Amino acid sequence: MFDPCVLGSPAPTAVDLDRARERLAGLDGAGGTEVDHVALLTALECLKGAIAAAQARVTDQLARDRTTREAARGVPAAQRCRGLAAEVALARRSSPHRGARDLGLAKALVREMPRTLDLLARGEISEWRATVVVRETAVLSAEHRGQVDAELADRLGGLGDRGAAAQARAIGYRLDPGSAIRRTRGARADRHVSLRPAPDTMSYLTAFLPVEQGVACLAALRRAADTTACGSGSPGSDASEPPRTRGQVMADTLVKRLTGQEHASDVDVEVQLVMTDGTLLTDDHAPARVVGYGPIHAALARQVVRDAPRAWLRRLYTRPGTGDLVAMDSRRRTFTGELRKFLLARDQVCRTPWCDAPVRHADHVVPAADDGDTSAANGQGLCEACNYAKQAHGWQAMPLPGDRHQVLTTTPTGHTHVSTAPDPPGWVAPPDDLGDGGDLVRFWSSWHTPEEELLLLA
Repeated sequence: MFDPCVLGSPAPTAVDLDRARERLAGLDGAGGTEVDHVALLTALECLKGAIAAAQARVTDQLARDRTTREAARGVPAAQRCRGLAAEVALARRSSPHRGARDLGLAKALVREMPRTLDLLARGEISEWRATVVVRETAVLSAEHRGQVDAELADRLGGLGDRGAAAQARAIGYRLDPGSAIRRTRGARADRHVSLRPAPDTMSYLTAFLPVEQGVACLAALRRAADTTACGSGSPGSDASEPPRTRGQVMADTLVKRLTGQEHASDVDVEVQLVMTDGTLLTDDHAPARVVGYGPIHAALARQVVRDAPRAWLRRLYTRPGTGDLVAMDSRRRTFTGELRKFLLARDQVCRTPWCDAPVRHADHVVPAADDGDTSAANGQGLCEACNYAKQAHGWQAMPLPGDRHQVLTTTPTGHTHVSTAPDPPGWVAPPDDLGDGGDLVRFWSSWHTPEEELLLLA
């Protein structure tokens, strides 16, 4: 059997690697000394590097084989390996963004930086350190990248991540002074704004800006804070509200200037599949979910709706025993209006396994060109990258029958992956002996008053 700690053994097969994984699953160091434990940690870290290097070599060979096959089929050069990064991501159970990074890393290491790859294979550097070196030399030509690889190889094992990045960047600047300008231009072209969840139902609103613009924004917020009394509550707030700090004043000013609201808290609310009727109207503790953010606790959800100047509730109900949302059909070939909102609310994030990116495209599982209908059953929310990858040659998808919406995706190599729509907030599968609990009508509508009847029995 393949021994994962013996790198000189013949190249293992996938079966050999599975057996090695099973052996490692029982490794805990019990019965050894502290010296043995440290030796095991070192050996395991070296093994991780060797595995990362092997993944890079296999990934690069996959790219070469795919390119050769598609070239023989007459696929234009610009379209070859389309969707391959997404396929790599599925194989490694990561996001498409990570898959693209892993594919680029593999090509760079195998084709242009063999000494760095050799260090990784021997376990002398980590996969992340190799990634840092590749990233810092991305704007260089293949020739200059090879020179950085040669100059840095003898000292890379003794550098930290920041040191490796600085050394690679410095060598690159010396070999190609124009690379600094290209890096700057590329970075400025990547400016964007993003939102991601933070602990305790907070969020990070991040702007990636050129330095002079970022400094100007911060200076404007600081000036606003300097001209505002920081010892008082927010304007229009209750007198008992705690005094605001300088940072709180800057945050409130940012929200007011971006939204045009008089007060930072004056946010109109449209609740889309984030609350059950019990969470909204009673003291039920089922979490709510904010589309584009994630789950929040029930008390905060009720407070957000209660304090909003205006609030609309989009109601979606689920069939007891399944948790599946109602199917909605359309005669159109594109997902628009309420049907699009339905898909966004049902799927919450990109439906590709391990992606979790925000939904950007409402996609036909079976393409409309192949007579796929425009319905909730044949629809799914995908990020932009996953939707484009799915359109590459050899990819297939189909909805699966069942209580919860599922999609079966088949990659060009024949590997299959199933994605399942997430549970709606507050849904808990009932005990088996209760059956389906009756046939509740599920619907999508606008809500006006708490007294309105929330459930209709068929």
